[in-house]
Amino acid sequence: MNNNNLIISVGRQLGSGGRIIAKMLAEEFGCKFYDREVLNLAAKESGFCEEFFEKNDERKGFLDQIFHMHVPFISDSSFYESGLSQENLFRLQSDAIRKAAEESPCVFVGRCADYVLREHKNIVTIFITADIEERIANIQKRHNCSPEEAKKIITNKEDTRSSYYNYYTGKTWGSSASYDLCVNSSRLGLEGTKKYIADFIRKVKK
Repeated sequence: MNNNNLIISVGRQLGSGGRIIAKMLAEEFGCKFYDREVLNLAAKESGFCEEFFEKNDERKGFLDQIFHMHVPFISDSSFYESGLSQENLFRLQSDAIRKAAEESPCVFVGRCADYVLREHKNIVTIFITADIEERIANIQKRHNCSPEEAKKIITNKEDTRSSYYNYYTGKTWGSSASYDLCVNSSRLGLEGTKKYIADFIRKVKK
């Protein structure tokens, strides 16, 4: 399989192990890995402070909260002169994703990369879920919290993430119709799920 132009976009439910699997896929196919690294790229390309993109990461409405406030993480007054909107911020991040995809094979985690790169001829879009009990247990370990708190974290984060994705893509976050492959990582475990997805990619891109 020629993976010179391979792009893998991975959407994931919180606590599903999707980020770990995405990183394993990057190693499997010799791709660059982009999760929060996209924010750094967008900051460098736009001239805005990276923290600004972090505050807005995969959620809508952030700009509405800060336009009339003192914002210490904006590096200069150009922010106020740039006409920057939520849509322009999404565009800057999308430009960074496109540039990365042009330069090398990549694995992207979230950030609507499947939509941004929808015209890329060698993209494979994946969505990873897991059983809710397993996801709650994983979030409990990550945040050292109770099952009730973990479930609340999952609900709040995924409400935000799905709203962001649905708004910018016109698709439905987590719906099988939005991706080439949806898989439950609870069935095969992280390594088994990685192998299953890798086999799928090799078959559809052979």
